[in-house]
Amino acid sequence: MYVERASRLAGAVVWTNTPEPSGTGRVLPDGCMDLLWHDGRLLVAGPDTRAHLTDGEGGSWAGIRFPPGTAPTLLGVPAHELRDRRVELAELWPAGEVRRLTARVRAAPDPVSGLEELALRRAADTGPPDPLLRQVVAALDAGRPVAATADELGVGARRLHRRSLAAFGYGPKVLARILRLRRALALARAGTPFAQTAARAGYADQAHLAREVRELTGLSLSGLLGRGV
Repeated sequence: MYVERASRLAGAVVWTNTPEPSGTGRVLPDGCMDLLWHDGRLLVAGPDTRAHLTDGEGGSWAGIRFPPGTAPTLLGVPAHELRDRRVELAELWPAGEVRRLTARVRAAPDPVSGLEELALRRAADTGPPDPLLRQVVAALDAGRPVAATADELGVGARRLHRRSLAAFGYGPKVLARILRLRRALALARAGTPFAQTAARAGYADQAHLAREVRELTGLSLSGLLGRGV
């Protein structure tokens, strides 16, 4: 069972999940990165370019999901180094520090509150992320073309691509595709007919929507909705 709520860290979400003992879970790409707690360990989920399958990853999970572009500042690691990966936090930070943080999460009333407090302290130490990144996400999520976004922000296409790799894990075109997928899923889950979903989310037509959903998630749109993803 999956449960989430807004975090005290601005823009973030904290969540818990206890997957079914059998069956394969599917985590869809969303432009975000997560700090995870599982089986007494701290892990990091990097930005996904395709659906991540969780077959064999049973037991209870907890996490804090950072909004797009914010986790690299907190973790001190460029996002592209973690693209499509799940890694132990000890691979990124000194082992002694990870042991101390692990002990803090264990001592917390529950893993979610422990992760949230860890993230809040880290955010206080590192400062806010680059505000330009929020503007990039807002523009692309509104359906603005990548070239127009670069021009409007005055960064140039190449510079935008480099900064996107570090902040999001991939270039702005991939981020735009993932954000468009999120818009489409929100519309479809709300009952919007698929043809209207395609038009309102920014796809050329319903066939384009179908291809993108299949490529990014591994399932058809109706299959995703039927699974409650």
